[in-house]
Amino acid sequence: MPDVASTVAASRSAAEALGSSSPATLRLASPPERKRDARAGASVSIIITTFNHARFLADAIRSALAQTVPPLEVIVVDDGSTDDPAAVVAGFPGVRMIRQHNQGLAAARNAGWRAAAGDHVVFLDADDRLLPNALALNLQQLSRSPDCALVFGGYRWIDVEGRPVGDPEVPLAVGDNAYERFLEGNCVGMHATVMYRRDVIDEVGGFEERLRACEDYDLYLRVARRHRISATPECLAEYRRHDSNMSGNLPLMLASALAALHWQRPHIGGDSGRRAAYRRGIKDWKQFYVRQYLRGARARTGNSDSRRILARDGFRLFRLAPVTFARAVLGLCYRRVQKAGARVRDRLLGGTSGLVRFGDLRRTTPISSDFGYGRGKPVDRHYIEAFLDRHRQEVRGRVLEIGDNAYTVQFGGDRVIVSDVLHVSAASPQATFVGDLANGDHLPGDAFDCIILTQTLHLIYDLHKAVATLHRILKPGGVLLLTAPGVSSVDRGEWGGSWYWSFTLASLSRLLAERFSSTDLSVSSYGNVLTASAFLYGLAEHELTPEEFDARDTTYPVIVAARAVKEA
Repeated sequence: MPDVASTVAASRSAAEALGSSSPATLRLASPPERKRDARAGASVSIIITTFNHARFLADAIRSALAQTVPPLEVIVVDDGSTDDPAAVVAGFPGVRMIRQHNQGLAAARNAGWRAAAGDHVVFLDADDRLLPNALALNLQQLSRSPDCALVFGGYRWIDVEGRPVGDPEVPLAVGDNAYERFLEGNCVGMHATVMYRRDVIDEVGGFEERLRACEDYDLYLRVARRHRISATPECLAEYRRHDSNMSGNLPLMLASALAALHWQRPHIGGDSGRRAAYRRGIKDWKQFYVRQYLRGARARTGNSDSRRILARDGFRLFRLAPVTFARAVLGLCYRRVQKAGARVRDRLLGGTSGLVRFGDLRRTTPISSDFGYGRGKPVDRHYIEAFLDRHRQEVRGRVLEIGDNAYTVQFGGDRVIVSDVLHVSAASPQATFVGDLANGDHLPGDAFDCIILTQTLHLIYDLHKAVATLHRILKPGGVLLLTAPGVSSVDRGEWGGSWYWSFTLASLSRLLAERFSSTDLSVSSYGNVLTASAFLYGLAEHELTPEEFDARDTTYPVIVAARAVKEA
């Protein structure tokens, strides 16, 4: 997916990579100063998101309005429901409603907090309820721990009719190293128990809209990496069990949790504690959802023997569920089946008969239609980030990036003095220049030590004008680091209508040679038939090996990358 597309959605990549102390943030808008005393004039916005849960919505609204510390506002965000939540909201004067086409829970929550006026935010799903003291107790927590970015508490289960079920769930203390705790697992049992400081959500860029689930866990990880988090054992909310809970989609939940963890790998570095926590998290998430599956299977069949359940269900899971989930099930409970299947597969594929078994790839639709973001880091991003990492020493001085400054921060660090962002929309909070490269007369000449242009050139129809602008605005001796798609699907969203080009070594070399001397220009391609196929099917980085990525075949370029230097 192009960088500019992701930044229009919410500047998500930049927020994930942004470091709070990096010089690269100097030119960008900084979050408002954090309020130090939650008791002094604190205001709380409650955001209720709904998608076809109108039958529960009135309960949720009543619980929000019944707080002992009244909220500043209650906002209902309808994510494209077909069951008329507006009729429910109409019965509550003063409750505000926002409607959007169905974009997923993360996008609905982002729409809510961006519209909110409070300096604290609580998110409530339409099928759940807050207890009357939820806001009061969380504000007390923030008052006692003013350096915390978010606080949360316990919850209890209720049935479809709203009757309590079982004992309350009490969270464990997070401690001083919240980031490691969240790498190991989601310490927050229920999102409605969380109260965020609004400026912290703004700082990290909100919820990751690439995730269809576990977007709250991803946000906790990004917040915990920078700030303290605190918990109270008090029960703050009620979690309703019913037949359409998203958490019942176990393969989706596991894939999303692992994707959120995988995105933290660049921030773990050489820290042994973080590495160990990350490995425990991968293992524990798999075990948790496998046990959930087995518990449900036992309840459905009355069979308590896990091996018998797997003997019956194992291969069906491979056909019907994402590979990550199926392999986790078989790996935990039926290792012999997995090994036997691998031996059979190797014998079949290693024969000389010429028979090709497509398996999961015999399909006319992709496994993931969002470039692989829903499964983890897309294949092309592996190559893009490896290319930038090789040239990180040249990301320095005044740097211009398109859409956001994620890669400027990630690869430039303290070598960056000024970070500029060119965005097509004036609404972008990070933009220091607005416009496009094909009409770049407003951009200063001889200004930038480095320009990072990743996966953007193909969206510009007049390539020659764009390259002329890039050459003009570079300082003499300045470096252009550029990547462009080769073998790729076309964006299904807003960028599909302006997806004009794909590139080869020959085409990108000839285009750049119009402005840059051949002695100052190097162009390379990255990819092979396997990685190109994986990218087209929407697989993710972790599903391929380093050796598979390293193989290069110029006839199957996943991306084409160029380093060009303006003559001094």
